[in-house]
Amino acid sequence: MPTPKSSEVLAAVDLGSNSFHMKIARAYEGELQVLDRMREMIHLGAGLDSDGNITSTAQQRALDCLLKFGERLRAMPQRAVRAVGTNTLRNARNAKEFLAAAERALGHPIKIISGQEEARLIYLGVAHTLADNGQRRLVLDIGGGSTELIIGERGAPQHLLSLEMGCVSFSRKYFDGGEITPKRWQRAHAAAVETLQQAAGEFRKARWEHAVGASGTIRTVDSVVRLAGWCNDGITRTALERLTETIVKSGHVERLKIAGLNQERAPVFAGGVAILAALFEVLGLNDMRVSDGALREGLLFDMLGWPAEEDTCSSSVAALAARFHVDEAQARRVENTAWQLLAGVAIDWDLHDAHITKHLAWAAQLHEIGMDIASNQHHKHGAYIVENADLDGFTLFEHKLLGLLLRAQRGKLPLAARKELPTAYSTPWLRIAVLLRLAIILQRGRSTEALPSLTLMASKRALKLQLPNGWLESRPLLRADLAQEVVYLREAELTLEVG
Repeated sequence: MPTPKSSEVLAAVDLGSNSFHMKIARAYEGELQVLDRMREMIHLGAGLDSDGNITSTAQQRALDCLLKFGERLRAMPQRAVRAVGTNTLRNARNAKEFLAAAERALGHPIKIISGQEEARLIYLGVAHTLADNGQRRLVLDIGGGSTELIIGERGAPQHLLSLEMGCVSFSRKYFDGGEITPKRWQRAHAAAVETLQQAAGEFRKARWEHAVGASGTIRTVDSVVRLAGWCNDGITRTALERLTETIVKSGHVERLKIAGLNQERAPVFAGGVAILAALFEVLGLNDMRVSDGALREGLLFDMLGWPAEEDTCSSSVAALAARFHVDEAQARRVENTAWQLLAGVAIDWDLHDAHITKHLAWAAQLHEIGMDIASNQHHKHGAYIVENADLDGFTLFEHKLLGLLLRAQRGKLPLAARKELPTAYSTPWLRIAVLLRLAIILQRGRSTEALPSLTLMASKRALKLQLPNGWLESRPLLRADLAQEVVYLREAELTLEVG
């Protein structure tokens, strides 16, 4: 996606498990001037049926909201709008079908991001809205379906964790029907403590100077305890304990009348506070500051490229390649050859979208990561690693796209797997995969000598690879590989002619 220009108007849309948010701002010299914002409580997470599908009623609430957002965003170019879905859309069985309708309503693409990516963006939003005092900070965010923990310094997150517990999911599970009893509260609190003790070991051991909370649950708690006079700034352990007593004493959501608590949030408030109390207990917190920045601000600053020198996706790919001991020289040879092949077919195969072609480069850089597990079936090992690794900057769809490219680098093309991709990406994926395969074949010799001048031309269903006269005759292995590739591509209804 092209980088937005400074002074351009940008928009971030967050399809959360509890509420949908939109924020529009003008970027100027690395800062944001807010122009408009909208928020609606959709309760998408509470709209999941017993089979894990988003109900038609919940979908309609969401689409009605997105139509309003879309009206406001209608005149904005795609490069200036970034819309993401979080926990509920990560887990809903019918998320793919819902997203198609949601994108039509919004008028812009919607990407489902991983919990790791959500944590990174949250930290980015928090870091940029706090004064930079150089201190190491712990950032906590309790969303509708997940809770994110991040430790970072200045603009750089260092430890990221996303847990499957949020104010909506906990309220549904432990306070179903709105009833709040001491026994129910203890069950919710104990479940949150157990989850944190199992997953947040490095956070309990790590050092930080101060803790910062973000987003709806924590900001509401901050408002409630201040209006009650229990503390003056942020959230203290004592104030949180008094709030807990008040919630349990109410006995029911409908009797939870507290200054600062919006009644739209009341049905999911107990679940969120139970998680927050567990965070204080397990992480040994005594107080917490509260930030105005979170996911939406992180999206906006990420679009600006802040910090400007950091290409998050490329950094993630480089780190993964290093972790699995990739031969950098060979990866670079394959990448350069892939770009050379792309240049010959980009027009005829309509491969101009940088969002797609970047995946060709990343796949070339990572095509041998599976070798660290075993050379046999290394393409399958590599695909599994990519699809399950934490890659900052990547959405879940981009994980899948990159993983399928690695899976398709050799052997029979996994054509059935195309159904896992949105229809619009099926053909581009196949074409990018073919270019990657040819680049790997041409560089199989791992020679430091440059390849001779070659040309690849394409029509809709045909490729012609032209090599210098006589060059192929002295390379029987390469001839055999290309002959086999002709057979493999024929199964995808593509013809390859080598001359």
